[in-house]
Amino acid sequence: MGASIETTLELWASSLRDVKARMSGLFTQERVAASAGFFLDGLLGDERRKTGWIRAEAAGDPGPWRQQAILGRGRWDADGLRDIVRGYVVEHLGADDAVLVAVLVIDETGFLKQGKASCGVGRQYTGSAGKITNCQIGVFAAYVSTRGHAFIDRALYLPKSWTGDAARLAAAHVPGDTAFATKPALAVQMIRRAISAGVPFSWVAADAVYGVGDVEQALRRACKGYVLGSGPIIILAHGQASQPSPALLQKLPAILPLRHGNVFRPARARKVRGFTTGRTSNSPISMPTNMTRRNPVCGPVAC
Repeated sequence: MGASIETTLELWASSLRDVKARMSGLFTQERVAASAGFFLDGLLGDERRKTGWIRAEAAGDPGPWRQQAILGRGRWDADGLRDIVRGYVVEHLGADDAVLVAVLVIDETGFLKQGKASCGVGRQYTGSAGKITNCQIGVFAAYVSTRGHAFIDRALYLPKSWTGDAARLAAAHVPGDTAFATKPALAVQMIRRAISAGVPFSWVAADAVYGVGDVEQALRRACKGYVLGSGPIIILAHGQASQPSPALLQKLPAILPLRHGNVFRPARARKVRGFTTGRTSNSPISMPTNMTRRNPVCGPVAC
């Protein structure tokens, strides 16, 4: 028999109070911590649009300035908040059998913009619009287990047009020594942070943007399994990459079966992409799986 509505609501309220208490240490003044709590209430409210005025009205403020101050003028540790969120997620969603079922999912999303002042904004491709348009791009890491899923990390992608313009960085309050980092590089940083924090996961999943050497090598060194997107048509067999001939393509099925340690890509559907897999035992991709050697860290791996 399920819990009553009253019991469920009290559980939600109690959990929210706990979250606010964990956050309060990030702020130097109690009133600022209270405003941050009201800001969180507004985000969780049932209003369809979360504008500053709507959030202020929900918090009982005469205007949006108090909550805007938290986001724009207040001094608090955003990475510290990230760590609090990550710890809370692992505490509640980290399964005892995480070795088998927990996955770190990496993906990016775009935030459409009209102007040029928002940090990192520029004309770039985003799946949110399905085209190149004026937007910001954020790279995110989500933790997925049998108990649920939640975001645990984030990074704002800064195009070279930003990192190469010191005046623009200064105007957006970005540290002047910020260097350009690709989306896969940002993903590697998030994966390493998760590993350093002891997040229990054994697999990483990401689309073709991250199906490149840096991400794959980082996961193999960390003994993590992976399923990464890859480009179409190129086939890897026994460690050798090759472009299949038209005659070979006619013999291949539309979608090849998946085997651990190999890269398979659809042969006939040109716009459909495949994926790269790697074992949790750190095996290199596309190698014969009946030949093994011992890795001192991860145990037997394909050679």
